[in-house]
Amino acid sequence: MIGALGLAIACSPQTEQDKASTEPKEVLTDTNTPLHLLQPDYPVPYGFPEEKEVKAVIDRVYEYLDSTTPTEILTGENGSAIADFSKVDGNSVLKQGDFRLLSYEWGVTYSSMLLAGEVTGDERYTDYTKKRVKFIADLYPHFKQVEGKDHALHSVLYPGALDDAGALCASFIKTSMTGVDTDVRPVVDNFMNYIMNGQFRLEDGTLARNRPLKNTLWLDDLYMSVPAIVQMGKLTGEQKYFDEAVRQIKLFSGRMFNEEKGLYMHGWVQGMEEHPQFHWGRANGWAILTKVEVLNALPEDHPGRPFVLDLLQKHIKGLAKLQSGSGFWHQLLDKDDSYLETSATAIYTYCIARAVNQGWVDDQAYAPMTLLAWNAVSTKVNDKGQVEGTCVGTGMGFDPAFYYHRPINPYAAHGYGPVIAAGAEVIRMLQMHDFEINDSSVQLLDESSKG
Repeated sequence: MIGALGLAIACSPQTEQDKASTEPKEVLTDTNTPLHLLQPDYPVPYGFPEEKEVKAVIDRVYEYLDSTTPTEILTGENGSAIADFSKVDGNSVLKQGDFRLLSYEWGVTYSSMLLAGEVTGDERYTDYTKKRVKFIADLYPHFKQVEGKDHALHSVLYPGALDDAGALCASFIKTSMTGVDTDVRPVVDNFMNYIMNGQFRLEDGTLARNRPLKNTLWLDDLYMSVPAIVQMGKLTGEQKYFDEAVRQIKLFSGRMFNEEKGLYMHGWVQGMEEHPQFHWGRANGWAILTKVEVLNALPEDHPGRPFVLDLLQKHIKGLAKLQSGSGFWHQLLDKDDSYLETSATAIYTYCIARAVNQGWVDDQAYAPMTLLAWNAVSTKVNDKGQVEGTCVGTGMGFDPAFYYHRPINPYAAHGYGPVIAAGAEVIRMLQMHDFEINDSSVQLLDESSKG
């Protein structure tokens, strides 16, 4: 069937079409057109979204994750579900979904779901985390009775790296504070014991690794430890945890923060005269997210708070200089021929939005770029709710090709929690601030100009 418009065109006399095609088009000039109002060909949506539009994006992510991260323990691969957890043994396995419930990336996701529930009032987000934290905590005492360490909860009972402990621990503490129908403290205490006493450290106490070389600092480890430590301080009220969180930020930053660029290097190796200055996007994401997490939990009168806040402001300033015209940041932040990467962009979106909302940075300077970043991130959430454009897990490298050519994959778990957190905090920013298009650009509405 031809629509009315198509029918009208089809029936128009040929001579009229010919006449229209030969008529000269008006040339747009400075005298007949306000050229500054011409609409540019933006690569991502430009402007400020409505809250419901942001919510629709993170809803898609939630719905995908809720359907692909089951909470079941099976008798074995392809076995039957175990309802009575006292029956678990060394052959029991977690039902496989698209992502691992016990990974550090899922610790980020659990915390992000709690944030989304808090901001939007949508209990589905909160319940997502509560259900899975309860599931893991309820399994924990039963797997403690299983002989050997090679079982479904081995990384929870016997952490072997900060990746196993920190992000999950922080999310478990946050969940316990929202109220959950189980005792998560044994899991939290086990994780915290590893972070405080089990992880390898340099002589001055800096949390470190012995790979790929001995006495190596990974910037990632700030997030894999410090948020859990500061949350433990919030949970217990013990000053030592707050002090340790600030101390680790100082120790890492003293070695790894480039004051001139306002960026962190990815790795630092004791004994090297020159350290590889690769400013990897997601590692800088973990570092800025750590500072935001600490400021969220650190007492207002803690003597280390001004240092952390100043460092956050310097980091945001350094990142702002390198945001691309599409709103994304690059895989290597200061290498604009490296690809545009989603997970780092989402982390920065959350952190800068949080800083704006808390009054930690100038809102008029940073709120518009944060909306641009969100608009960019939103284009990477496909119709299924998958997050595209995320770099897969990445170790520490000493040459640019390693970072330039890391694969991207929608099953890279690192993108999901940051996208949900970014959307939630942008919703809060839209609730707290008014925006306008002024002379074609997004501006924070000047409150003093209101009638």
